[in-house]
Amino acid sequence: MLGCDCDVCRSDDPRDRRTRSGALLDLPGGRLLVDTPPELRVQLLRERVGALDGVWITHTHADHVHGIDDLRIFSAKRPLTMWVPDMHRRSLETRFPYIFDPAAATQPGTTRPEVEVRSLRPLEPVPVLGADLVPLPVPHGATTVFGFRVGSLGYVTDGKALPPPTLAALAGVRTLVLNALWWGSPHPTHFNIEEAIAAAREVGAERTFLVHLTHRVGHRELERDLPADVRPAYDGLSVDVR
Repeated sequence: MLGCDCDVCRSDDPRDRRTRSGALLDLPGGRLLVDTPPELRVQLLRERVGALDGVWITHTHADHVHGIDDLRIFSAKRPLTMWVPDMHRRSLETRFPYIFDPAAATQPGTTRPEVEVRSLRPLEPVPVLGADLVPLPVPHGATTVFGFRVGSLGYVTDGKALPPPTLAALAGVRTLVLNALWWGSPHPTHFNIEEAIAAAREVGAERTFLVHLTHRVGHRELERDLPADVRPAYDGLSVDVR
């Protein structure tokens, strides 16, 4: 947290050095990036990611899309397919017209991210890089965030509840990813940790990973205090979901 000298912000545990939330899925037909957070370049350099095959946008809040310009290197040879919820497409096009407006001209010798946009609609499965992903709508204040289910994995970021249709679509997942900010006081648009644990119990996954954590919780303490089947995620965590 900028300007903070709390124990977590001064921690020497690398798992407490959290950048904004995103994910990378290895699917049968290639690598799918989930969101383009502001630290995207740093994250992909750290993980030595040299190629991407598609992008899934959950919603258009700044902490999930403002690294979008760093996609340009991955679309140098061919456009990247980008799956975008219908309700968020206009926001993305308005915020980044130089990417999404076909009439926007680039100067000679310059580049921009080249993308081909495909639609996402709530709970309508879409083929993505050799797998079927089910878009999962969850409330996030005045907007709706679109996580997904693919096989035995459920991924829900920036949510405050699991509506009945989304909960039903998650039935049988073995690995669940949920956002959670901190213990105690509720937040208007995100799960706190207690709410995330309760949601995980409703889903019944074998293991749940918490993401979108804040500096009000340290990694070691979370490992100690969370139930055995709920773990804190950290930057660079790799999970086998086969």
